[in-house]
Amino acid sequence: MNKVDVNGITVRYRIEGSGPWVTLSHSLTTDLSLWDELAAALAPSFTVLRYDTRGHGQTSAPEGAYGFDQLAADVTGLLDVLDVESTHFLGLSMGGMIGQHLALAAPQRVDKLVIASSTSRVPPAAGPLWDERIAMVRAQGCAAMVDSTLGRWFTPDFRAARPDAMQRIGKLIAATPAAGYIGCAGAIRRLDVTAQLAAIAAPTLVIVGADDPGTPPAMSEVIAAAIPGARLEIIPSASHLCCIEQPEIFNRLVRDFLED
Repeated sequence: MNKVDVNGITVRYRIEGSGPWVTLSHSLTTDLSLWDELAAALAPSFTVLRYDTRGHGQTSAPEGAYGFDQLAADVTGLLDVLDVESTHFLGLSMGGMIGQHLALAAPQRVDKLVIASSTSRVPPAAGPLWDERIAMVRAQGCAAMVDSTLGRWFTPDFRAARPDAMQRIGKLIAATPAAGYIGCAGAIRRLDVTAQLAAIAAPTLVIVGADDPGTPPAMSEVIAAAIPGARLEIIPSASHLCCIEQPEIFNRLVRDFLED
């Protein structure tokens, strides 16, 4: 693991493998360890860069509002420090939102784009729900979010069959700094880039779990329809963290797309 100062914060990152660069961006309330299985699958063919997003893991968690322009600038700053001219970029959930902004703001840096379990717009009707979550974390910390988040992120069958995975992901959720959650959740609450997606030039793969209640397939259909030439893949028997619930399918889709 390494750390570097970027865009006014200290960012933790990890590099493994060899070949073309691919950068992995995790969801809200996880960290770069979300990608352990995918990184192992890609490392034989790619140089895999993964990092802790601002406010998460061992990256700085400053107080105050965050914005997606800032979260995308954190990525370009990291690429600059590492002397990476361009990279494939894969983001899940919040990471997919960062990927959309990165591909719009710095198209020359993104070779291929994978957007998983994400959305391009949070409707105004969802605002009060995000306000409620932010208030809960401000009062009780992210540990208060564990049970409800696991309930949204995994199907009931997977939760029952894999208590080890629930414990692992639950620990990541609970460990997220409150300031990081509040900053990032505020950015998500304001997300609205659907109208800009036609400008994304990178070849794009959109992935979603068939049973995802948080960012349902309809939201991925909107993204795939808006980005020219984008392909949509719906993974059966998977909820929000489809990379954990169906890793074989998820990793194969990603590897085949990046190698094609």
